[in-house]
Amino acid sequence: MERRPKRGPFRGRRSPSGPKPVKEGDVLEVEVIEKSRKGDGVARVEGFVIFIPGAEPGQRVKIQIEKVGGTYAIGKVVT
Repeated sequence: MERRPKRGPFRGRRSPSGPKPVKEGDVLEVEVIEKSRKGDGVARVEGFVIFIPGAEPGQRVKIQIEKVGGTYAIGKVVT
């Protein structure tokens, strides 16, 4: 008999189907905390990941949310 791994509760910071702390069009000021594997800046809002192309770790930037996915969002730097 083949054993299947048990499926427990979602182990991430936020449920993929739960409410998201950002929505498209939101303008926020965030601190970039790290760089992604693709080179985008990464910030978090209530544990929710936001990728910011062109941003560098250590920067505090004003962004506008362009896209919201299941577990992440993409923002662009605005002035």
